[in-house]
Order: sequence, then C-alpha cells, then structure tokens
Amino acid sequence: MAQSAHHHFTFDEYVVLEEDSGVRHEFLGGQVWAMSGGSPEHAAVIMNVGALLSAALRGKPCRTYSSDLRVRVQATGLGTYPDVSVICGKLELDPADPKAHTAINPCVLVEVLSPSTEDYDRGEKLGHYKKIPTVNEIMLVAHDRQEVEIVRREADGTWSREIAHAGEVARLSSIACELPVAEIYRDPLRPG
Repeated sequence: MAQSAHHHFTFDEYVVLEEDSGVRHEFLGGQVWAMSGGSPEHAAVIMNVGALLSAALRGKPCRTYSSDLRVRVQATGLGTYPDVSVICGKLELDPADPKAHTAINPCVLVEVLSPSTEDYDRGEKLGHYKKIPTVNEIMLVAHDRQEVEIVRREADGTWSREIAHAGEVARLSSIACELPVAEIYRDPLRPG
C-alpha cells in the first residue's frame, strides 16, 4: 500500500491556509502543524500578562499584542503565534506575507507554558526566538507553579536567565517593566 505524500507548503500557501482556517497553525520548512488550544487557566494567565504589559507600557512607544498576531522568524522561517508579543517603535511586517498580517520585529515574546508544549517552548521554539534580531527578552511563564523565567539577550550577544517566584517581580529591563508574579497568576479558577 502506497503512503500518501505530505503536502509541502510555501509561506504564501500557509498564509492563505491561515486566512481560511478556524485553527491556527505553525509553519516551518514547508510543514504546517495545528496549534492546540489551552486550558481556561492558561488563557487567564495570558490575559493577565497582556493586561499588565499594556498598563505598564501606556505612554511608551511600545504596543502589546495578543496571540492573534503572527510572528515570523526570518532566519529560520518559523511562523507562529506567541501568547503575547511586544513591539516597540514601528511595526515591521514580513514582506513575504501578501496579507500583511505577520510581524517580524518583536522585542519581547511571552509563552505561557503547558504540559504539552513546555519542552518545545523551552527548547526548539526558544532557539528560533533567539534568532530574531530585535528580540531582547523572552518570558516563559510556568503552568504548574508561580514562576516566571526571563531569557535575556545581553549586550555582548550572549543570553542570560533570571527567575522570579511568587512574591517577587519579573523584570523586563528592555522595556522598563516590572510585573509582580502574584499578579500574573491572580484570580485562579475555582471549581464549581
């Protein structure tokens, strides 16, 4: 029995697929993968981070974006939807996207981890994000404890890590924001 060939997508085909689909997909190397939805708690933490960043950036030349904004890593070709993105200055769009819906210049990216994505978000995806020249900080928000990790590009091009726990503040120095960890996890869901 012959196996069916996998379709190899161009970026243009991927963009069209995204416009016509009710499901978001990641794109890399001609392959497209459906992204899974998150839990209610996951969604609430994303909104808390977005709200805190939006409030902290009010009056600054930066804007906070939800996971509806597609970001492309031009160096590797990854097209994905970070949970939260911050872009300072002018929004730069991917010239390869004829719909003009793909940003290429985030300075801060946030991923709220989940049991099914944590390894990928901390490993391969983080590696892609580090290749975006404008990215200065990547915030990884734990799903199973009050812990926020900031992966930061240093002046010499190396990357450092800083962890903040409950009762502490997560510092995004590139955009001069301090986010209380307790506020990121505020209003936990209550059963029933």
